[in-house]
Amino acid sequence: MFRDEKGYRPTQQIFTEVPPKYDILNRILTLNLDEGWRRKASATILEENPSRVLDLCCGTADLTMHLARSAKQSTELYGLDFSHTMLARAKEKVAVFGEDKVKLIQGDAGNMPFEDEFFDAVGISFGFRNLTFENPDALLHISEVFRVLKPGGRFVVLETSQPNNRLIRAGYHFYQKYITAPIGGLLSGNRPAYDYLAHSAINYYSIPEISEVLLEAGFSKVSGQPYLLGATAIVTAIK
Repeated sequence: MFRDEKGYRPTQQIFTEVPPKYDILNRILTLNLDEGWRRKASATILEENPSRVLDLCCGTADLTMHLARSAKQSTELYGLDFSHTMLARAKEKVAVFGEDKVKLIQGDAGNMPFEDEFFDAVGISFGFRNLTFENPDALLHISEVFRVLKPGGRFVVLETSQPNNRLIRAGYHFYQKYITAPIGGLLSGNRPAYDYLAHSAINYYSIPEISEVLLEAGFSKVSGQPYLLGATAIVTAIK
């Protein structure tokens, strides 16, 4: 398990000490495909015209921006993240929609500052892996999502996955280990964080495994849609 001498994951540093090229790095390392996936995730989140939506682990508000562009004017949008530096950048980005369109809140995914059954939909883009991979608080994080969702509400997860084809999976793992880790580490100045991200992506769940985790947590009607030959997926779970 990737930890430093204080027991923290290396990603905690990169998410607190946000590198100037953080957003650009995401575009480079995903070959600029991540924005298309977020657009699809946003459409899935908004499919049932929810009145109140949460972007969990919103970071610099990439998914939030898609939600704000597509949601009805009456839809209440919230973004939650533990990193104040991430949220500072997020606030700059969502400012184009006006002060009242998106509420950004600093908080803990394991103890969210919302009432039970507060949201009609919760989305998360490339943050679910950090909440659940080799994380002793994984069940706590999922149960918190379940708690804040209304009955019938949907939880939409955009995350890395595992290609079914062995050759494609081997190529994907090679890319993570020998492209993502060194280039991300070089450009960000935080090699341990990108070593961890590559390691977690290589060893993370497949769509059936993510679905099983969500079903065991109490969700129902879980479905998954693979992208990039299965290297990425959008998984939707209904409470």
